[in-house]
Amino acid sequence: MKISNYQKYRLLEIFPGTMVWLTLLLTFLLSFFKPLWMIYFAIAFDLYWLLRVLYFIIYLTYSWKQYRKIKNVPWMTKVVELPDWQKIYHVIFLPTLNEDAAVIKHTFAALKNSTYPLDKMIVVLAGEEREAESFKKIAEEIRVLYEGVFFKLFITLHPQDVTGEIAAKGANLHWAAKHVKEFIDAQKWDYANIIVSSFDIDTVVHTEYFAHLTYKYLTHPNPTHSSYQPLALYNNNVWESPSFARVVANSTTFWLMAELARPKPLWTFSSHSMSFKALVDVGFWQNDIVTEDSRIFLQCFIHYNGDYEVTPLYIPVSMDTAHAGSLWQTVKNLYKQQRRWAWGIEHFPFMIWHFWNTKLGKKKWHLLFNLSEGMYSWSTAPILILILGYLPLWLAGDVEKSTVIAQNAPFILEWLMRLAMVGIFASAILNVYLLPSNIPDNKILRIGVVLLQWILLPVALIIFGSIPAIDAQTRLMFGKYLGFYTTKKIR
Repeated sequence: MKISNYQKYRLLEIFPGTMVWLTLLLTFLLSFFKPLWMIYFAIAFDLYWLLRVLYFIIYLTYSWKQYRKIKNVPWMTKVVELPDWQKIYHVIFLPTLNEDAAVIKHTFAALKNSTYPLDKMIVVLAGEEREAESFKKIAEEIRVLYEGVFFKLFITLHPQDVTGEIAAKGANLHWAAKHVKEFIDAQKWDYANIIVSSFDIDTVVHTEYFAHLTYKYLTHPNPTHSSYQPLALYNNNVWESPSFARVVANSTTFWLMAELARPKPLWTFSSHSMSFKALVDVGFWQNDIVTEDSRIFLQCFIHYNGDYEVTPLYIPVSMDTAHAGSLWQTVKNLYKQQRRWAWGIEHFPFMIWHFWNTKLGKKKWHLLFNLSEGMYSWSTAPILILILGYLPLWLAGDVEKSTVIAQNAPFILEWLMRLAMVGIFASAILNVYLLPSNIPDNKILRIGVVLLQWILLPVALIIFGSIPAIDAQTRLMFGKYLGFYTTKKIR
């Protein structure tokens, strides 16, 4: 019987979740029936994870040095020395759904404080028809405050229930981009002279962000064939957030910092920038998926036959943690946010499908491995470290326990984990240096809490790491497709 394309694609969707559940099941079964094997495996796995931590620290340190070097440079003074910089316009998309006016106003205030000329910025506040009443009220406030401040202020309203779309940020962006294109076409501007930034609505840009982005764009050998990824900090509401939310948010920051130092497998994530030419060439953001922020890179990579990359920007943009007011609401908010990010596993079948018989160069395998290994580790590694440290040793019989390896395993595993703790220590120290300068109340006490909160990391990696990642991959495995969850921000 011939397998249809739909069935082939479903098999690819089933594969990641199957591998995760098979790993967890075999870990439990072998711990019962072959505990000595699993003791050997536990030592090997913990050693591997220690090497991963050291590898992570090397890249994190490099990115930290680049961040320190770049963030205080007056980039606009460098931009004006470049020829034809005046031709560059920026289009900033700000999709929003049910967001507080204070969050939106903070984002606009940061744009207004940019060193790049405001008369070369087009700002697009993109709302949703399904919350039209509240959005129109906020949009009118923004119009009164910022009409005439930028070259152009667009306010768009994405209709609901459009055939072929899902209710997600990508659909809103797709709709807004088509309307902006009509305006740009009327101006007869060269698409290559327009840089697009897609920002989460809570994104507060560094004052030099657009100047630095322009400099990198104009000095890039092939600027329209690259996306530009800034460093994401989660500092907007850092002092209002509970410790576990700060730990998870900063873990994301450190992961991205390490990834920025490895541009070959680098993807776009959350707030990012790219040329308008590339955006038009691929038909804008996909309007029927959840994780459009990463998919847009894959769209460009495939369209340009592998001749597309991500350029790291070590200049920061600041966003909110998943703080939702109350403790329980923050737990739910954070879990759903992490599950949505873990839904990036939807790229796995897409990549296999489009990469298999296409000549995209060796980089496609770097990208595929980076996604597959990352998603697999995200869902399994914290749980495996916990299980392997105890279960095989508890279940070993008298014969196994009498072996040299079993008798020394607790000591070996303990020291491997102690050495791996250097990653937590490095994260705690770096976290302090990335905090906003305006520390409220007792500065010493606040910093002490920030340092101590990192003891929550092992638990947080399971509750807000492995479990939502397993949830996402299991949903994909059973075809229970995830909708777009908008992380509500509370200030």
